[in-house]
Amino acid sequence: MYWLVALMTLAILGLILTGLVLELRPRASARLRDWFRPALGTQLVVFVGAQLGLLVLGLNDALAATETLAETAAPEISLGMGLAIIGAGIPTAISTIGAGIAVGPIGAASLAAITEKPENLGRTLIYLGLAEGIAIYGLVVSILLINKI
Repeated sequence: MYWLVALMTLAILGLILTGLVLELRPRASARLRDWFRPALGTQLVVFVGAQLGLLVLGLNDALAATETLAETAAPEISLGMGLAIIGAGIPTAISTIGAGIAVGPIGAASLAAITEKPENLGRTLIYLGLAEGIAIYGLVVSILLINKI
């Protein structure tokens, strides 16, 4: 499994180095564009393949570990308890999706406003904070629900 981690690390380092070359030497990147595109594609394929390999190998390790944990008298969770835990996590999931949808346009608009008037930085940060507050509200609701379980 360590070779998959090494493969992922090499793929990420290759992507970072390629990005640096493209950023720092734009003239050279125009000449080497035919070489960089397949290299980037290959590195992405290697990275995603290594992640899938880690997922499969990690899943096998996790399943093997649960068999040994079951022998140590772990308490069983009923179907109702499992559904209650999932239900407690739903507010966090929905609120973070909503916060992500809100922060995107607000962030773009705030950057545009800051470039025109830099003194509006404080106001735009307040708007971004209000949009992020949506996710915090969902997290608080989930924590309160988990305390009731």
